[in-house]
Formats: sequence, C-alpha cells, structure tokens
Amino acid sequence: MRNFEYVRASKIDDALAARAPDAGAVYLAGGTTLLDLIKLDVMRPTRVVDIHRLDLRGVEVLDDGRVRVGAMVTNTELARHAYIQHTYPVLSQALLSGASTQLRNKATTAGNIMQRVRCGYFRDGVSACNKREPGSGCAAVGGLNRNVHAVLGGSSQCFAAHPSDMCVAMAAIGATVRVRGPQGERDIDFHDFHLLPGDTPWKEHVLSDGEIITHVTLDAPLARSRSAYLKLRDRASYQFALASSAAILVVDAGTIRDARLALGGVATKPWRATNAEQVLKGQPASIATFARAAAVAMDGAHSYGQNGFKIALGQQAIVRNLMSLVA
Repeated sequence: MRNFEYVRASKIDDALAARAPDAGAVYLAGGTTLLDLIKLDVMRPTRVVDIHRLDLRGVEVLDDGRVRVGAMVTNTELARHAYIQHTYPVLSQALLSGASTQLRNKATTAGNIMQRVRCGYFRDGVSACNKREPGSGCAAVGGLNRNVHAVLGGSSQCFAAHPSDMCVAMAAIGATVRVRGPQGERDIDFHDFHLLPGDTPWKEHVLSDGEIITHVTLDAPLARSRSAYLKLRDRASYQFALASSAAILVVDAGTIRDARLALGGVATKPWRATNAEQVLKGQPASIATFARAAAVAMDGAHSYGQNGFKIALGQQAIVRNLMSLVA
C-alpha cells in the first residue's frame, strides 16, 4: 500500500474543501470497495477524505410519495427499513442478496452506487485494462470473461459488468441522485448517472471532479404494484450475479397495466429494459407474454465468448421473476 494523507471531515463543506486542492484525493465512506482497490494498488490516492461522520443519514418519506435516502445510510439499514420492505420489496430483496452481513453493515447507499467493476484484469494491476490504464487494451477480449462480464452495453474497449444489486432495483424503481460540489448542488436522473464504456471506459459516471452524493430520492411507488428481485449466480451466497432482474408489475384482472424492468449481471451499467416494458403493458400476464418481453430485453446482446450463456440466462431471470409475481 502506498502512503497517502488522511483527512476526516465532519461537515460537507469541510469534505469539499479537503478534496478540492488535490486531484488525487478520494472520498472514503464505508470503504468496502475503496480499501480493497488501494491494497491491490489499483487505486493510488494521494489523499483520503473520510466522510463517514457526515450528517447524510436517514430514510424520509416525502409528501409526494417519494423516499429520500441519505448517502451514508448503510445497505443493512435501507434493506431492513420497514417502509422500504413494505413499499419497495424489490429494493430490500436486492440489497439482502448482495455481499455478506458484515459488508452490508458497512457499505453505504452512495458507495454502492459508486462501486467499481469486479473484472479480474482490472483488479490484478498488471493485465491490459483500458479502465485502469487508458489505451492499454482489454485482456478480457479473448480472455476469461464468463462470470463478471456483460453481454449488453459493452464495447471492444471494455465490457465488464456493473456489480451492484441495489442499483438494478433503483433502475427499475426510478430515482434521482442529488450531488453537491464546488459549483453547488444538482440533480442527476439515476438512469443517466452511470456511463456506458464506449471509447472511454475509465469514465464510469457523470460526477464532476470533487462532487459528492448527498442523497438519493426514489420515485413514488406504482399504485397497487407488486415487485421482486431475482438473482441467478453460481452459489447461493456472497456471489456476484451472472444474471438478475428487478421487476415491478401492476396487474388488473389478469392484464398488465404497468411494468418496470431492469437487469443486472448482464450489462455494463444498471440496465433499464424500457423496450421490454412496452411489450408487457396491456398484455395478459402469461408465460408467453413474459417470454416475448424477455427476448426483447436482450435485443442487441453480444457474446464475447465464455459469457455467451448470459443471453439465455438473462431471459430466464426475467421470465422466472415475472412468473413469481403473478403466481
């Protein structure tokens, strides 16, 4: 591990001030990803600004039905919150399917959004990786790419899958990310927050230099909806998704009136399948409808070799999840 300066901030303004003068500075919240990457010498910060004492906690139900979640709310706190469990079961289930109890107790809402990919070539520190070293190439092309690599949203420069379960649920629900930086505050639509790799895979999000997430506001729940998260993986615990789906349905007399659908494990960012949602709306809640929607959701999927099975598995994750909601 390389030496770095450590600064502890107790107020947002203090954190911004500590981060501003140093281009190599990073924010530290739960540290469940950052500390790993520092130890692996993948990230080399010159200054670490500890923000875990900032007053960015709490889950608040707003008058318009939306829910504001503080950036420092832990994954455990959010998953176990009574209102979240009752109103957004898809989010609670997604959170509880990720990592271990110990990690969920430390990991924060904002940190989960900001977590980086689990590609072994990115994390080994020596292989060609455009995300770690722009222009060096991508060792996953033609390499080991079965587990944590995407079939949607990738490019020849990078096709590592986004690792978060929580973010898949938030993509289905819809949310707004509030950030604060040297230029003030702004809101970012959750669907626009994460970037596709394209030709610049080292740019993973739309945050400007020094900006910090203060809270996330979930869209109001769909009236009379039911929701669920399904995660398919090699083993039942402490494993990243091979394919996952977050589904929200409104069904009336056997007909789907509204739908929200997002995918994980198969895409380079939390993947909202709006095209599949349109296939579902107005149709009977049947396995045939679900199969058509699943096929549309995977339109444009591309196999990079070993991960080709994810195209079919992603469809299975959708159909099985939707069937469970109408069983």
